Amino acid sequence: MSKIANEAFRDSIGTIDNEGKRKFIYPKKPSGKFYDYRKWVSYFLLLILIANPFLKVNGNQFMMFNILERRFNIFGFPFWPQDFYLVVLFMIIGVVFIILFTVIFGRIFCGWICPQTIFLEMVFRRIEYWIEGDRGAQMRLAKQEWNTEKIRKKTLKWTVFLMISFGIANVFLAYLIGSDNLIEIIGDNPAHHLKTLISLLIFTGIFYFIFVWFREQVCIIACPYGRLQGVLLDNKSINVAYDFVRGEKEAGRAKFNKKEDRDLSGKGDCIDCRQCVNVCPTGIDIRNGTQLECVNCTACIDECDTIMESVGYPKGLIRYASEDEIEKKAAFKFTARMKGYTAVLVILIGMLVGLLFLRTDVEALILRLPGQLYQHKGENISNVFTYKIINKTNNDFNAIHFKLKGIKGDLKLVGKQSLKVPKQGMSSGTLFVEINKYLLESDKTKLKIEVFDGDKKIESTTTSFLSPRTFD
Repeated sequence: MSKIANEAFRDSIGTIDNEGKRKFIYPKKPSGKFYDYRKWVSYFLLLILIANPFLKVNGNQFMMFNILERRFNIFGFPFWPQDFYLVVLFMIIGVVFIILFTVIFGRIFCGWICPQTIFLEMVFRRIEYWIEGDRGAQMRLAKQEWNTEKIRKKTLKWTVFLMISFGIANVFLAYLIGSDNLIEIIGDNPAHHLKTLISLLIFTGIFYFIFVWFREQVCIIACPYGRLQGVLLDNKSINVAYDFVRGEKEAGRAKFNKKEDRDLSGKGDCIDCRQCVNVCPTGIDIRNGTQLECVNCTACIDECDTIMESVGYPKGLIRYASEDEIEKKAAFKFTARMKGYTAVLVILIGMLVGLLFLRTDVEALILRLPGQLYQHKGENISNVFTYKIINKTNNDFNAIHFKLKGIKGDLKLVGKQSLKVPKQGMSSGTLFVEINKYLLESDKTKLKIEVFDGDKKIESTTTSFLSPRTFD
């Protein structure tokens, strides 16, 4: 990077003033090709985000993360605590995918996909522009005394923000407790669901605080992904980047003068209009190079292209490019590191697909009762077991019973001979197994027990049967 750019490099973040106090950013309303693309992508993702907890696949909520009851639905697949390894694998795949995406495309996830950015830039800021006006109007309003105009605008904005925050909190709760439960609670007396109501108010307060005051500081201070990108990016990663070779040249950047031949003067194409700074939602100067605060939102690209077009210079002074492409004119290459992350991602996805195919809709667990060995009942040996049947489907099982496989014996449920397991439910109890001692070949025999719903076998499991070492 040029000497001029290095000399201008700031040593503090744009949201903190010289006294260390919070400094609000008033970015200029962006416009341009990339901003239009981002609007369509954002509204599509918002639709998915809001609809996800209310969509059903085979009777299952499309997305649900009920931590309290330890029930998860991912893409309509229900996951129980016994399936938690699959949830962990899903999360690892997501992390590896984001890492690979960052190594190749930088922090583009933050600018185009992250819910925080989408809500802030495409919902709350657009409402702010509508009520308070663009950058200049907002700055004047902030300095203005609390007169009728300021009170009216601020009250309207904060009220609308509060309503939207309340709506987001409801959607968030739908992910956590299930949309059916949420709809049932909404239609009931709030006094009967005080815990849920308190949780809803807490989430509303959190979202309101974030989008009214904390804002871009989530990306700069709180988000760990911003720190992670520092160790993932290299000179070959594609980022929103300023072409300092073209922008600075020999004499550096300078104000535009239409009577001047900049090629003869050696001045760069950057006319130092600072519009890329004014439009930045995190308050940085992209001309200082790749920075922690940059979320790759492309607002500076659109603004710079507009300025370049107005003064008759080629577009692309700020663009998606790698540092090697700008400095060395090197074409993009799929590096060994990118290939390594891709291989890991493919392996993990292959493992997940295989495990999903092996996953059963019904899980049976039969274990010997702790502290119990065996009992003699004439020529029979008896063991007592506990069982647990988990029904992961949306169908009720009304006639569950067990059968021994591969060996003769009696299997008896304590208290009942058949049992019911509701959909998305569980049933447990105790059973006895009696086997003739002459059929047992060792002191620890492996039993295979099949689980039936009526005449249909739905699962099979194994357990150990204890008996004496020798028989008289």
